[in-house]
Amino acid sequence: MKKQWSLVLLFAVSLNFAQQGIPNYQPSEENLNAREWFQEARFGLFIHWGVYSLLGDGEWVMNNQNIAVDTYEKLPSFFNPIDFDAEEWVAMAKNAGMKYITITSRHHDGFSMFDTAAEDYDIVDATPFKRDVLKELAAACKKADIKLFFYYSLLDWRSDDYYPRGRTGLGIKGRENGDWNAYIAFMKQQLTELLTNYGEIGGIWFDGHWDQKQWDGKKFGKLNVDWHYRELYQLIHDLQPHALIGNNHHIAPISGEDFQMFEKDLPGQNTTGWGTSASDIGQLPLEVCETINGSWGFNLQDDKHKSSKELIHLLVKSASYGSNLLLNVGPMPNGKIQTEHLKSLSEIGLWLDQYGETVYGTKAGILEPDNQLASTRKDRKVYLHVLDPEHNVIFLRDVPEKIKSAKLYGTSKKVRYEQNDLGLTIAIPKAEMNPINTIIELELK
Repeated sequence: MKKQWSLVLLFAVSLNFAQQGIPNYQPSEENLNAREWFQEARFGLFIHWGVYSLLGDGEWVMNNQNIAVDTYEKLPSFFNPIDFDAEEWVAMAKNAGMKYITITSRHHDGFSMFDTAAEDYDIVDATPFKRDVLKELAAACKKADIKLFFYYSLLDWRSDDYYPRGRTGLGIKGRENGDWNAYIAFMKQQLTELLTNYGEIGGIWFDGHWDQKQWDGKKFGKLNVDWHYRELYQLIHDLQPHALIGNNHHIAPISGEDFQMFEKDLPGQNTTGWGTSASDIGQLPLEVCETINGSWGFNLQDDKHKSSKELIHLLVKSASYGSNLLLNVGPMPNGKIQTEHLKSLSEIGLWLDQYGETVYGTKAGILEPDNQLASTRKDRKVYLHVLDPEHNVIFLRDVPEKIKSAKLYGTSKKVRYEQNDLGLTIAIPKAEMNPINTIIELELK
């Protein structure tokens, strides 16, 4: 009982500092250069892969089915992805026009997809596969000039030391009360390994902060714990100053972070109800993460595959906000990517081969995107993306600058326009409308 009271006191004192991060954080020159690269990259591949893929029911299966710890721990013994080929994965991403890869190094089930000395519950020590997939992926990324980021879960449904418990995993049997400070030390050890054993990495993508936030059914409240972000973030910046830190906490950026992400939502939209509001958007580079179907991890019965047209529109809308798109695949337990996802990525890559200039290296456009229009900007050029092929006559009320010329992107074909005090009207010949995305290049005076 005495130990429990001391823990409560520690948490009460530390809550004031839980979201503080690094006081007066000043990013290094290497870090600022990495942010600039990240802002221009615009498109990345998200990979959710772990022993949960064996069950074909997504990455939350341990929680959703309340699988006891000792039962779940049987999975690694028959996880043997003999068809995994790191170079194939990287080539797939590169052919899709992606500039970086973010992969789950450890998800909420607590299983590490890399060789860690912190425990034996990892892909090298606990599976018949015996190979460090992150090591192989890091080598393939370096060879192909693709940056590699590591997703890292803050929460853990298996560890005794993830205590006090969060809002999830409460039906999972087999955990005892543990020591929160020991859990923080465990994370520090693993993060040190990820930042020292795999060469230069792009950054760390944290998830799970929200698990320790009080929830009243409508909104998140105070934190139950101190995540020690000051120490974790400082550790990362000390080991690799260029490495970028992002945290999927659904709140405004915390000092020490280098980019801000939005889960299954465009920046500030919050259609999910637990996303980030417009008022919480900071000045950091932005990233939207989304699934190709409806699941992050492999789900055998998920057939809600988005079309390549839908995914291209999502990429363009994200860029219209000045944001990257991190598009997810959930590899199968054999290490292969679903054929539907391969097809979609290939089609996106072909589109980017032709129209990538209107996405890569651009800034937010002159209007907030909707299902009909989006826009991106590069210097004195604005790329107007007409997403609805029936919408060939466009009226824009608030155009901040005068237009010098308008033409169909990639051609010399002029497009009729009229600009006056009321706004800008553009008329595109119906015969020139593209069924996926008609792009008008506007040159500003």
